[in-house]
Amino acid sequence: MATVRKRKLPSGLIRWQASYVDGGGKRRAKLFERKSDGEAWLVEVQHDVKRGLHTPGSVSPTVKVAAALWIKRSNEKGLEATTVRQYEEHVDLHIVPFIGSKKLSDLTMPAVNAFADKLREAGRSSAMIRRVVGSLGAIFREARRRGLAANDPTAGLDLNLADREDPRPVIPTKPELQLIIAGAAGRWRPLILTAIFCGLRGSELRGLRWIDVDFDARNISVAQRADAFHAIGRLKSKAGYRSIPVPSLVINSLREWKLLCPKGDLGLVFPTGSGNVESHSNIAQRGFDPIQLAAGITVPTPVLNDAGQPIINNAGEAVMRDAPRYGMHSLRHACASLWIENGMNPKRIQKLMGHSTIQMTFDTYGHLFADAEADQKAAEDIQARLLGA
Repeated sequence: MATVRKRKLPSGLIRWQASYVDGGGKRRAKLFERKSDGEAWLVEVQHDVKRGLHTPGSVSPTVKVAAALWIKRSNEKGLEATTVRQYEEHVDLHIVPFIGSKKLSDLTMPAVNAFADKLREAGRSSAMIRRVVGSLGAIFREARRRGLAANDPTAGLDLNLADREDPRPVIPTKPELQLIIAGAAGRWRPLILTAIFCGLRGSELRGLRWIDVDFDARNISVAQRADAFHAIGRLKSKAGYRSIPVPSLVINSLREWKLLCPKGDLGLVFPTGSGNVESHSNIAQRGFDPIQLAAGITVPTPVLNDAGQPIINNAGEAVMRDAPRYGMHSLRHACASLWIENGMNPKRIQKLMGHSTIQMTFDTYGHLFADAEADQKAAEDIQARLLGA
């Protein structure tokens, strides 16, 4: 039976004690300054108890403790070190500093929205807020699995974030791609060509093996990847396992490169000089970046000091330098754009790119599927119907 009764504390203060019986048959209570607050709280608690969605505050862990359990579980599941490190960054940099001391039982949907507002006020981008709230939801789901939380307040949450950032990926133009291909030489040429014409992710390029290249069938099977710690492992999703057609230019370049490629136990296509996993930074700094600089594919960038601050000249202006315009991932986007221009449908693009959902494909490349000629004709037809001319 739920009740609200007046209580006089040893200090002489008067408080209202709201008590109820939880789902396990144990009586629990909480003190309030006003009777109306206790009654309102009881209505909400009893509703949750009946639905099996109540966790008493006395057994509910703090967000910080629950986050540690989630990280522990992520390690036990054998997730990649880079994935776990990203989760840890979400917890340490964005979650614990704001709500680490709060109990899970105190976090409602409005409270999570308030948390998102704090992140935005602190300068986090809309994309980062979505990722962090997603991690918070994973913390709640793990807590539910352990019986430490009754619900997930992030489920079905509408963050209503104002996102004015251009979602379209930055893609090199055809003339820029031609300059990049013309400037790619030596060990970097087959890698750059494979990136442009096959659309592999950087981690997939670094983990590609010669046994994954079928020269006769002219295709590449994507079956593993190399993470940021140079460890070879499984792809992040089932959709990542795929077969990609390879044009003759790339096949011929790979044939020539195989004769010179350093040998190693891993049998990698693009290894280090000793046959081990190449780092992403080396590919960029020693390969792709110099190619862009030589081709004049650059963007003015401030020169930074050791503290990460722009260096200012005597005129009070930032000292600038020419920096490479694109990262390696832009070549993957370039490949997708070329496939789309060639008439491949969205479902085929999803398969070749290794996207887990068609929504991901449309979110990234939807603007490239537009038919400008058909759109213009529709606009002219509308004008004709309206004005008769």
